[in-house]
Amino acid sequence: PETSYADMQEGDYVVHVDYGIGRFGGMRRRTVEGNEREYLLIEYAGTDMVLVPVHQADRLTRYIGADDHPPQISRLGKPDWVRTRSRAKQAVEEEARDLLDLYARRAQAFRQAFNADNHWQLELEATFPYVETEDQLRAVREVKNDMERDYPMDRLICGDVGYGKTEVALRAAFKAVMDGKQVAILVPTTVLAQQHYETFGLRLAQFPVRVEMLSRFRTREEQSRLLPKIASGDIDILIGTHRLLSDDVTFKDLGLVVIDEEQRFGVTHKEHFKKLRAQIDVLTLTATPIPRTLYMGLAGVRDISMIQTPPEERLPVVTHVGTFDDQLVRQAVLRELERGGQVFYVHNRVQSIEMVRDRLEHIVPELRTIVAHGQMHERTLEKVMVAFGRGDFDALVSTSIIESGIDIPNANTLIVDRADWFGMSQLYQLRGRVGRSAQQAYAYFFHAGAGYLTEEARARLETLAENTHLGAGFQIAMRDLELRGAGDILSTRQTGHVSAVGLQLYTPTAGRCGASPERGRPARKHLGGSAGEHPHRSADSSLPADRLDSGDGTAPANLPPHGRADDAGRCGDHARGTARPLRHAAPGRG
Repeated sequence: PETSYADMQEGDYVVHVDYGIGRFGGMRRRTVEGNEREYLLIEYAGTDMVLVPVHQADRLTRYIGADDHPPQISRLGKPDWVRTRSRAKQAVEEEARDLLDLYARRAQAFRQAFNADNHWQLELEATFPYVETEDQLRAVREVKNDMERDYPMDRLICGDVGYGKTEVALRAAFKAVMDGKQVAILVPTTVLAQQHYETFGLRLAQFPVRVEMLSRFRTREEQSRLLPKIASGDIDILIGTHRLLSDDVTFKDLGLVVIDEEQRFGVTHKEHFKKLRAQIDVLTLTATPIPRTLYMGLAGVRDISMIQTPPEERLPVVTHVGTFDDQLVRQAVLRELERGGQVFYVHNRVQSIEMVRDRLEHIVPELRTIVAHGQMHERTLEKVMVAFGRGDFDALVSTSIIESGIDIPNANTLIVDRADWFGMSQLYQLRGRVGRSAQQAYAYFFHAGAGYLTEEARARLETLAENTHLGAGFQIAMRDLELRGAGDILSTRQTGHVSAVGLQLYTPTAGRCGASPERGRPARKHLGGSAGEHPHRSADSSLPADRLDSGDGTAPANLPPHGRADDAGRCGDHARGTARPLRHAAPGRG
């Protein structure tokens, strides 16, 4: 995504494509040939500075690294930046080979096209108890069109929590089964596996489709009995956790893999099925795609279907971010109890969760609480979830195990203790546990205080507080892409190279590499020429042609600042308005 210069503040790290990583020093003005002009001041190692004319602001990007460590500031006049840029480019190419080969084979692979819908598929869709939104219908059409082509599908369904992604997946699964194929549905938690098992079983009960589940909620004996049935093709749709990726799980004719809540799985997990057979169709469901998946979609490697229309009567969740406040917790809980509702209280440390439960009961003595976490025996956990869903308890005190798969419309207040411990997609998924009905829902994200927050944690919480409108998941994912970077765009091993040059300069190469196999031609280079090439003059410069320099004008940078309150806003306007190439950014010697 393009950097918004409106977000840039003095002191922010920035990347100039020719000079490397520096700090933004604000706006400067100077008179050149009788005309007053504005420049962006970039400070480098030592006393070196560069003045960049505002009409060349597109030469700059805000530095976005893969972690919290500050980057190394570049030194002007040294070849270090050219070498760093070259190493990053080489790393992209090396790391990309395996995954690009996989996607190239998928793009060129032939598999028998699925047949058009039969009367059973039309009957299934007629039994859907809700009115589909136009976005939902469009996503269904796009998935079916993909399946009815003669090459594998790889589509991302991006839609907010409760917007109907599961129904899209269910119709795709049924379509595959109608053509004699097996379907694997991969989910991150046993709770979500159980929910999907119940949903699919109920919706498909009137059809000759065998649905089964493989997770911790099944005993070893039950799992052992299932394995031969999967291998023989007796099971049509298998729902499960990463247990599905075990070597002893084999399919007779696997045709479709659905990955739900993909942000919870690693790259290796998600590529597992694709490596088994290049002909497998893959459908991914998410509310907040991880940066890698989102970038692959934006770069054209994967297709994206957006479901942005909320269900009728859905209300945005009222969101509060702040330091922990006993009185506010009590008010929030009592308000929920007075209307007959229930509360989720999330504390993500198993060793202290009982202490947190005691504290909550001290704050609200009348509260009936129960605890849930992933280290419980599976049968105990299942009983806890059933009891809370039945309304036997007022509050569920749990770890983040509830972030996926809990669908309890009567629970409409969420309290998250130490929200700064969570990633952005986790926070968003947690907020999605409430507000799943026409009731007004409330979410409280507490932290230990501003002094304990990292800049990244503060940015995550601010993004969550700002994006409360219905359908905000995609915007949050875009911000996550900026904050975290597409660090595992191809694997998890090249994050150091992302840090070395910044996300904005790094990802174009990955994006172009990723998009190239489908087109059947070599990927375009984008990170610059080899060491020794002049960054301005090379005719073979691998930067886009419309960004080549044509001159070496100088602009000494020893100017006094002119304080302007709207520097950042004006930077944004200039950057968005420019389409001209860089011509006169030059180092000064302050």
